[in-house]
Amino acid sequence: MAMKFLPSLHLPCHPWMTMVILPLLLLLVPLAAAQWSSCSKSDDYKSNSTYEANLSLLSSTLPKKAASSTTLFATSIMGNVPDIVYALTLCRGDSNASACESCVTTAFQDIRQLCPYKKNATVYYDPCMLKFSNKNFLATTTVNDPLIIVNTKNFMTNADITQRLLFTLINSTAQLAANSLRRFTTSRLDVGSSPTLYCLMQCMPDLIPHDCESCFQDILNSTLEYLGGKQGGRVLGTRCYMRYEMYPFFQGDPTLRIINLAPHVPTINNTTTPATVYPQSQPPAAAPPPEGKATVQEHNGRKSRKRALWIIVVVATLLSILMCFICFIVWKRRKGKVNINNQAATNRPEEYALVWRLEERSSEFTLFDFPEILQATHNFSKENLLGQGGFGPVYKGQLPDGMEIAVKRLASHSGQGFTEFKNEVELIAKLQHNNLVKLLGCCILGEEKLLVYEYLPNKSLDFFIFDENRTTLVDWEKRRVIIEGIAQGLLYLHKHSRLRIIHRDLKASNILLDQDMNPKISDFGLAKIFSSNDTQGSTKRVVGTYGYMSPEYASEGIYSIKTDVFSFGVLLLEILSGKRNSRFHQREDFLNLLGYSWHLWEGGSWLELLDVSIVTEVHTTEARRYINIALMCVQESADDRPTMSDVVAMLNSESVIIPEPNPPAYVNVRVSKVHQSASVVVPCSNNDVTITEEPDGR
Repeated sequence: MAMKFLPSLHLPCHPWMTMVILPLLLLLVPLAAAQWSSCSKSDDYKSNSTYEANLSLLSSTLPKKAASSTTLFATSIMGNVPDIVYALTLCRGDSNASACESCVTTAFQDIRQLCPYKKNATVYYDPCMLKFSNKNFLATTTVNDPLIIVNTKNFMTNADITQRLLFTLINSTAQLAANSLRRFTTSRLDVGSSPTLYCLMQCMPDLIPHDCESCFQDILNSTLEYLGGKQGGRVLGTRCYMRYEMYPFFQGDPTLRIINLAPHVPTINNTTTPATVYPQSQPPAAAPPPEGKATVQEHNGRKSRKRALWIIVVVATLLSILMCFICFIVWKRRKGKVNINNQAATNRPEEYALVWRLEERSSEFTLFDFPEILQATHNFSKENLLGQGGFGPVYKGQLPDGMEIAVKRLASHSGQGFTEFKNEVELIAKLQHNNLVKLLGCCILGEEKLLVYEYLPNKSLDFFIFDENRTTLVDWEKRRVIIEGIAQGLLYLHKHSRLRIIHRDLKASNILLDQDMNPKISDFGLAKIFSSNDTQGSTKRVVGTYGYMSPEYASEGIYSIKTDVFSFGVLLLEILSGKRNSRFHQREDFLNLLGYSWHLWEGGSWLELLDVSIVTEVHTTEARRYINIALMCVQESADDRPTMSDVVAMLNSESVIIPEPNPPAYVNVRVSKVHQSASVVVPCSNNDVTITEEPDGR
């Protein structure tokens, strides 16, 4: 393997000279010649040839194409055989569009001087790389002849431990980069007395995660013996590359940070899985020069037996360390002593795949950066808190373009956190209806799982109807629109959407209101998908909200579309009365709203049920009809309840005859004079029941 020795950069000794010359050097970086290049030894083209003309055309189009790409990556093919030119360029993930265009433009200028009249040439800068050839290399996923640049200085202290930690950092960064959308990740490792290490890895964005991982593995397997014990190094390939140093050389904060780990047991946030998958898009910063001399080694792919032996030893060592990691993690989790570094912990592979599929599938679905969400919500400040749900708080935020958003921050301690996250993302992203809340995107950062929705300025339904002062703001006409909108949303879920969905957690706090007080159903964390042939399902884990759960679901875990119908009936009675079912206490004999409503219905005094703020607005016949529909929905037997198609028909047409209802479920529930707390009497089962009690308000 041929080796080149490049002189290291030495700055003047005097401080005042350093202060003057260093800024000038940094200003000249974009104009400097290429740092590293590789030229073919054959396949020349002639001056004024068609190949040269095609190359000139590429030099005018490819820089702009790369700069306009969200990934700062571009490929192009110019001309026809035998003068065809294949070209590829990639700017570093922490670069910006203008710097990218400038770098690629400079690369085209320099490469003709560095590799004059060569049909196959590659040039590398810190901010970008460029390759062109007369042979089609764009489809290949492997790396041939990577350039290896190493710092000649070795680690000074704890060399063995630092080397193991370096391999841990590189492997974790590689996994993270391969599974990120832009195939780019930066990282930092701070462990005890060991030196701080920084790493950057990037693949071509057109590679799938598996090919990206393979590319990283290829370049690492062939270069580990050269990087061992060195204070810095980089491996430059046409499909992927990596760099590590003992000083920060990239722009912005690292995507992954590893700290507070025992040096003898290197782990990554107590897991062998990377902690985050978010690339950063920021302008490049000039990197300080490495200490010592740089050695360039052009790798020709021929592996000696010595190298193969080294690779076997290193791989075996890494596998042993990996097994130690796994055992250590399992032990820590069983002991309940898993320490989460900052907010970063484990991202499961299905989370990567989930958000990757959805962003690929929908141009309206966005994978947000965590720092972007922090800035939008003012670090999740109390002033931005909109409300508290069963799985975590919801915050108001504002993006840099002025767009307002609502961010649900799933609680890391919630056992249902990932289940709810997956349901929300998979379901809402596929649903399109005016009465369903719109999911704009999501964000994953270890244990942090954030769902980003459209912001609805009027908060939720319970904010108005259960407050003595605000209830007057929702007159009968608004309530009627809200009722019909909720019914239309449920009908869409049950019948008209591509997926047949049972919500299972319909309640006043999950009905959001837009600026015109139109309702939108939210919170699909407990939702279930039904096939068209299913009529009901069952579960051993009953989850839901007290006061809205149908009796067959609460006692036996049986759910169907009639489960949502029951919840809708309860919600309808709450909208009509302005009273909360779970905390209703009107008379000594009747605790819940269902029992009280049935008592008034039987006695013919159902007008007493209506909220005093709407009694004078609603027509008597219309009020009776709505109460009748509500009582039909909360009947004890699921078979007796109407479908949402029936409900919508009854709401929209007075010609539809509504039968007399049977007694509702939970009609005999009583109130305790001492505590005035609810006690629902249902048959006991072996189901695991999780019931959320509604708060008094937001």
